Amino acid sequence: MEKLTTESKSALIAQYSGDAKNTGHAEAQVAIFTHRISHLTEHLKKNKKDYSTELTLVKLVGKRRSLLKYIAAKDIVHYRELIKQLGIRK
Repeated sequence: MEKLTTESKSALIAQYSGDAKNTGHAEAQVAIFTHRISHLTEHLKKNKKDYSTELTLVKLVGKRRSLLKYIAAKDIVHYRELIKQLGIRK
């Protein structure tokens, strides 16, 4: 998994929010968090004692969980589509 660059971040935002400038859209934020979580997970597989990265990973998972709760409360069908697209098991 490659690091999140400006171009890839803009592409994720455009794909999940519909507009590349709409960075506050909950679906776009979940997509960015998912990308970062997978990147940090790969890092931690190689560096088991990197505790600061582990703390960051736990915080990101919590933020993503709260955003997913918000999306599920707003529109359950859209929530199910989103977790299917992102490959998040729930």
